[in-house]
Amino acid sequence: MTDRRRSAAQTPASPPGFRTEHDPLGSVQVPTDALYGAQTRRAVENFPISGLGPLPAFVGAIVQIKRAAALTHRASGRLDAARADAVIRAADEALGGEHVEQFVVDVYQAGAGTSLNMNVNEVLANRANELLGAARGAYAPVHPNDHVNMAQSTNDVIPTAIRVAALGEIRRLNAAVSELGAAFADKGVEFDGIVKAGRTHLQDAMPIRLGQEFSGWAETISRATQRVNEAAEYLCDLGIGGSAVGTGVNVEPSYPESVVTHLREATGLKLRAGKHRIELMQSMGDLVGLSAALRGLAIELSRIASDLRLLASGPRTGFDEVALPAVQPGSSIMPGKVNPSMAEMLNQVCFQVIGNDTTVALAAEHGQLELNVMMPVLGHNLLFSIGILASAIGAFTERCVRGLTANAAQAAYWVERSAALATALAPHIGYAKAAAIAKESIASGESIRAIVKRLGILAPDRVDAVLDLARMTEIGVPGSDDAAPTG
Repeated sequence: MTDRRRSAAQTPASPPGFRTEHDPLGSVQVPTDALYGAQTRRAVENFPISGLGPLPAFVGAIVQIKRAAALTHRASGRLDAARADAVIRAADEALGGEHVEQFVVDVYQAGAGTSLNMNVNEVLANRANELLGAARGAYAPVHPNDHVNMAQSTNDVIPTAIRVAALGEIRRLNAAVSELGAAFADKGVEFDGIVKAGRTHLQDAMPIRLGQEFSGWAETISRATQRVNEAAEYLCDLGIGGSAVGTGVNVEPSYPESVVTHLREATGLKLRAGKHRIELMQSMGDLVGLSAALRGLAIELSRIASDLRLLASGPRTGFDEVALPAVQPGSSIMPGKVNPSMAEMLNQVCFQVIGNDTTVALAAEHGQLELNVMMPVLGHNLLFSIGILASAIGAFTERCVRGLTANAAQAAYWVERSAALATALAPHIGYAKAAAIAKESIASGESIRAIVKRLGILAPDRVDAVLDLARMTEIGVPGSDDAAPTG
């Protein structure tokens, strides 16, 4: 049987380097060394769109599902042990990093992800047959549809895979943002004694400690990450076992819980069998929620990166209150120029994540009736966002935040020149007088402190108490414990 099938697969009618396979639409020429088969080959020919292949996390999650299904069917007796064990071994190879080049379907493909699902089915079937001594393309004793895809549909495999892959990638993202938050908190402690000019509307505002700015960023990261994890919790409900339309046709009643148990053991994720598989097939709302939370994290990260670029601007004509590590030359024409490259990188990644979220939203809205056919682009963009955020945050933390330093002298220079210091005078001399002093400071360039001393607006021994920069960075009224002002 095996020899006859091998002979048919390598018929002389096949061009050199190809084997002839057949699917419901007819014959297909498949590269001889390919582990994939006819349906994958058709997808490659139909969709030469972007040159972007499926993300490894996406493929890995699909393979995990096929493995869990084979374990379940072996235990129930629906799939004999020889076939099941071969599929499991093939899946283990793929999960171990082998056969990566065999997953070749473009990101932009037929709806629902049938092409990618069949790509995985065919690779595992062909490899399982090799392990059993059969030829690639023979599909006996293991068939991609009958055995690897047993009790499954693209329609429940792909949304389940997106969820499993996203939850796995979120662990990497959590590790990265935890490190960034800790780095900001460390800088908050290190810079706590440095008082600097606050700025609102990009204009002078009341003083703030540099450490307070950094500790504020640490809290921002923590809260944004919490929102991501709250959204991710919904992804733990899996619709596997819904098969074609969520009703579970051709699926044993014990199958969903068994597959989820095997996935939970293999991944360490807190996965659950979904209570309403029809809803989980129709709605991508849980994925939209996670994407929106990632967008929120990206917005905060981009804002912080932009703030650092402002604080590091100069060094002679900008704020120059912090110095970012020099990681590469900043200009091909201006010698000695160094740019805030890591912050610029993070900005760009965040822009991409925000754009990805728009794609996810549109794809989710375009589901119809029992199925969302836009899952391939939705899944790709969601997983892409998580992956690039995790990588970008890690690089930004290590190559920017950890090594940045403060320019305390420059911070002191700017804060002492700030016209906003007149705000501290208002409780003592009134808003109108304080505003007049601020106006004079801006016009003349003389500091608020110098004007107050020159005009004798406050008693000499009270000027520094009222204009105590450090006290201005905490709740309270500077100088309120002293004697009443003169004049």
